[in-house]
Amino acid sequence: MKKRASRSVVTFCLKLAFSILAIMPAFYVTNNAVDAGRFTVAPIPAPLARLLQQHCSQCHDKAAHSGGLDLTAMSFDLPDRSVREQWIRIHDRVERGEMPPKSVAFSPAQRAELLRLLGAQLHAADEAEIIAAGRGPLRRLNRDEHEQNLRDLLQLPYLDIRDQLPADREAYHFNKVSETLDISRVQLMAYLDAAEVALQQAMVKTAQQPAPMKYRAVGKQLSFVRSIVGEKQSMFFARNSVGIDSNEKGDEADPTVEMALFRSPGWPYAIFPKKLETPTAGSYRVRFSARAVLQQPGFVLKPATLPVPMTFRSRRPTNHDIAEDVRSVGGIIDIQPNAQPGVGVYETVVQLGAGQTIEYGLLGLPVPQPDARGITGSYRFPPFPEGGQPGIAFQWMEVEGPLAPETWPPASHRVLFDDLGVEMKSANPTQDAKRLLRRFINQAAREPVPEDAIARFEKLTLARLNGGASLADALLSGYKAFLCSDLFLYLREPVRANDQFAVANRLSHFLTDTRPDAGLLELARQGTLRRPAVLRRETDRLIAGESFQRFVTHFTDYWLSLRDLRRDDPDIRLYPEYRLDDYLVESMGMETRAFFTAMVRENLPATMLIDTDFIFANDRLAQHYGLPAIVGSNVRKVALPKDSPYGGLLTQGAILKVTTNGVTTSPVLRGAWVMDRLIGQPPSPPPPGVPAVEPDIRGAKSMRDLLALHTKSTMCASCHAKFDPVGLALENFDVMGRWRTRYRGLETGERISGIDRSGHDFSYTIAGLVDASGRLADGREFKDVHALKAIFKSNSRQLARNLLHQFTVYATGTPVRFADRREIESILDTCANDYRVGDLLRALVQSKIFLGQKGGHV
Repeated sequence: MKKRASRSVVTFCLKLAFSILAIMPAFYVTNNAVDAGRFTVAPIPAPLARLLQQHCSQCHDKAAHSGGLDLTAMSFDLPDRSVREQWIRIHDRVERGEMPPKSVAFSPAQRAELLRLLGAQLHAADEAEIIAAGRGPLRRLNRDEHEQNLRDLLQLPYLDIRDQLPADREAYHFNKVSETLDISRVQLMAYLDAAEVALQQAMVKTAQQPAPMKYRAVGKQLSFVRSIVGEKQSMFFARNSVGIDSNEKGDEADPTVEMALFRSPGWPYAIFPKKLETPTAGSYRVRFSARAVLQQPGFVLKPATLPVPMTFRSRRPTNHDIAEDVRSVGGIIDIQPNAQPGVGVYETVVQLGAGQTIEYGLLGLPVPQPDARGITGSYRFPPFPEGGQPGIAFQWMEVEGPLAPETWPPASHRVLFDDLGVEMKSANPTQDAKRLLRRFINQAAREPVPEDAIARFEKLTLARLNGGASLADALLSGYKAFLCSDLFLYLREPVRANDQFAVANRLSHFLTDTRPDAGLLELARQGTLRRPAVLRRETDRLIAGESFQRFVTHFTDYWLSLRDLRRDDPDIRLYPEYRLDDYLVESMGMETRAFFTAMVRENLPATMLIDTDFIFANDRLAQHYGLPAIVGSNVRKVALPKDSPYGGLLTQGAILKVTTNGVTTSPVLRGAWVMDRLIGQPPSPPPPGVPAVEPDIRGAKSMRDLLALHTKSTMCASCHAKFDPVGLALENFDVMGRWRTRYRGLETGERISGIDRSGHDFSYTIAGLVDASGRLADGREFKDVHALKAIFKSNSRQLARNLLHQFTVYATGTPVRFADRREIESILDTCANDYRVGDLLRALVQSKIFLGQKGGHV
């Protein structure tokens, strides 16, 4: 019966999917041939044709065919999207000054006239298409949005189904673009599986709430082992602040014994409380007593002078990290110094799966690795810093959970079955099936669902019920089918004059990456959401809310490539100090996200993307950036010295790390990335077969020398001139964004040797001086990153324009179209007073681009 039920739901959903797929091409067909009654194709206007003939035909006619472009053979059927895109490319190259070549006499007035004439034609054709069919097609929820929609609907805040779905394709930097968020049979099957998992987690099967597990560990019970890899300095037990023999006989739960830990996690490390294993998945409260200490020679403890940050890591209770789903849980906790054990008590809540435990995750400490001294299997704890090795001494721990919901059955169960309880007793199953199905659809749908659509799901549910399925199973079939239908998986483009629900959905998925909350939906039902004052108030409310952090995380993950922050580890031969420094990498991501949050919430000028007189830093970042010491793991706004090279996104550690390959810095990668992501002037892709610039890690040649060899070709040089100088200005920052004045190598220069934070010997050389001067393609020169920042800041409108383009793609699922350009410029005019980021975002929400061409405010 279960197999047959599953097949019926699959068949039902496949039919729905095929109907969706049938809709998608219709958009593109419509967009390739707008109704001639709406827009009549005109021949090339005579003045435009004359300009093209005079200044372009000698290079781009049938005979010359320069660059593969023959203007005499090109169609001017602008309602055809492919034709229009060709002419847009021509328009933009002329606007950038790339066409005609400098050898052709072409005055500024003639250029302006050509752009005016061609731009008017392109705008009219593109606007006609938008009016006829909207800015873009239906947009499928990406897997992040889908997971969060299910979490909010089912009231399961920690539902984890994202990785069950295929990765979404990307375009224009984001995974929210309509044209790449397609659907296939494979994806639909994954959605069905994810819906099944979510619905099963939402329901409970026991009439009484299970009793929570209660666990307590004291003394030696705090570790399932008596020692760990990395020598005794990594971990030992102590009494009265003096190390003891870990194998001494006596009470394991001796309250006078502390477990002292002095290393960060990393293979092959694993240490967790003895016999702690969760019976079921859920939220667990962890209380523990600990103090920050300094290890002295002879395994003696004394109170630390600064707090030591830590987190917990969820994992299986096995003695290895291989094939383990290890995740940080419970947040970062700063353990404070105390002279006496038992004074500092801390509490957090962690999310654990069934059969998991919690591993101690101290941050920023040594990570002893095997094969120290070049001997296979050997370990060596690195030398202590001055004053002693920081660490944490634990006295006891209590774990309780899963934490009880406020009511039983929990809210998630009631979303599915209302007041029928766990046993699902019903005097009239058919009526209850109809009632509960409609109730669920009304909760799950983000706008009113037509009756004929509800009837299809009702038919499926009743067929299952009449076929012998239980009321619960029949309802779950209907629920699953709805969750895999276009009514749940897709977002509509606002196309009607008073399209309230599409705007509510767009606003919530823009600023919170999830479904509209009750307040937004009520305003949509009332028909008042699109009123300017109401829309502004709701925008402000969402920006101020906790859920806005999802927008910050996902937006910066893609626009600023923060999802790649852990992609390339620094080369440990050249940068041994960064080896396994996960705390530094984590802090970098925290800095950039805190900075961008402030840009929006504090309504800072767009120029602050490039330069500021402050940064967001914690203890590790202050050390990394060479700033005065600050205390604690929490990032906070810190004023910069007047001559600091830091400030703004441009010189943040996260940005400088994701634009290198880990081995060495690359002006090519950094320059191209900056011009694309921050400036909004992406370089053309390199010709096929052109090799990348390979670094000389011996230290014999500077990157500037290597680039000079790479760009000997005139064709290469003309393109590289647009971004290489930008990358060269950032050469004073190493692969992790720390300031330097000289390069490092392995052979040439002054040799530096020592023992790294993993106990391994290192030896590198200090090579040539960094030269960060350069000349931009337009002839402007700079001597260092300060001067480059000044150049970029001088064009604040372009910085704001680029940011608006990024917001538009993320908010609407469609990049800025040609017909949108006037609206973008109008927004910029409105926000011309410093182009403040919050103002730009709010103005976009009030624009035709966001609300739809057919209807602005009501």
